[in-house]
Amino acid sequence: MNNEFAVGNDLVFIPDFKQSLNPLFKKKVYTANEISYCELFQDSLLRYASTWAAKEAVYKAVKQLDRAALSWKKIEVIREKISGRPHVVFHHRPENPFQVSLTLSHDGDYAWAIAIAKLI
Repeated sequence: MNNEFAVGNDLVFIPDFKQSLNPLFKKKVYTANEISYCELFQDSLLRYASTWAAKEAVYKAVKQLDRAALSWKKIEVIREKISGRPHVVFHHRPENPFQVSLTLSHDGDYAWAIAIAKLI
């Protein structure tokens, strides 16, 4: 089997996620840039949930290609403008051997993300 690319996805049930979203969780999971972005919105919970889904999806995809340890804060989901296209930045090594395509969605009580990672 050729492992040049992998897919990861994640679905977050926002009412349950809300119970986990506390200052300690934010500190352990989100970068300062991610927190700043989420806090720009009146309903920041939705942004935190979709960013969490994105991190999970990216983690699942990358883990199939590289078994090296990858913590949550080493996966950063950035947007260059409000509600702009999400991009992934890895902070785990000087070189970035992955290209990731990421999409986020939300509807009602759910936030969803899918990531396709490719070795470059």
